[in-house]
Amino acid sequence: MTLPDSIQIKAYHAHLYYQDQEGLIMAQALAQQASDLFDIRVGRFHQKPVGPHPLWSCQLSFAADAFADVIPWLMMNRRSLDVFVHPLTGDDYLDHTQGVSWLGQSHTLDTSQFRVKNVR
Repeated sequence: MTLPDSIQIKAYHAHLYYQDQEGLIMAQALAQQASDLFDIRVGRFHQKPVGPHPLWSCQLSFAADAFADVIPWLMMNRRSLDVFVHPLTGDDYLDHTQGVSWLGQSHTLDTSQFRVKNVR
């Protein structure tokens, strides 16, 4: 993959979205399975919208070179959870608007907290 020199993907986040206790339990089980299989960091399980995320969520963090393993596994094991995936380049606005992927349904993020660094 060739990216402009100004863009380097350092890692990825996959945010598991849920909106009730049943979804929370499903997300906790999925995160545990993922951490047993892959070198990922599991964040907190929020029970309210946090940051740009419109639903309750939990963040899974993993290295860029793990993308080809983690994302297909999430595709096949997410059950009814929606998953928002984005790169980490150091430009939060770019990361949450340009190279994003959704597993399941997409949701509108509140990106107003991010400063636009570069127009691409």
